[in-house]
Amino acid sequence: QGQLVESGGGLVQPGGSLTLSCAASGIRFRLSAVAWYRQAPGKEREWVASISSDGSHTSYADSLKGRFTISRERAKYTVFLQMNSLKPEDTAVYYCNSKRLTYEFWGQGTQVTVSA
Repeated sequence: QGQLVESGGGLVQPGGSLTLSCAASGIRFRLSAVAWYRQAPGKEREWVASISSDGSHTSYADSLKGRFTISRERAKYTVFLQMNSLKPEDTAVYYCNSKRLTYEFWGQGTQVTVSA
């Protein structure tokens, strides 16, 4: 059974940084496009960033460009989300998603809280 596990969330002060990790097992992760989504309290889940299966293409939500960076380490079946200059409005549960053909997986999410 395929599984994605996010980690790296936590409490950070405004202006700080965090790096989230998404580790895969049981799926053809290296052949899968991967995306990060987030869901803030009382809001719908929104797309944050995506990376292609070979890591050559990345895309970001317009509002996050320049602060967030998605990358992947294919040998370790892991995708990262580097988040800089964090703002209180970045507070959310962050989810990892992988897609390949008709196969789609979601992680359980990791909480990021940006607060002084």
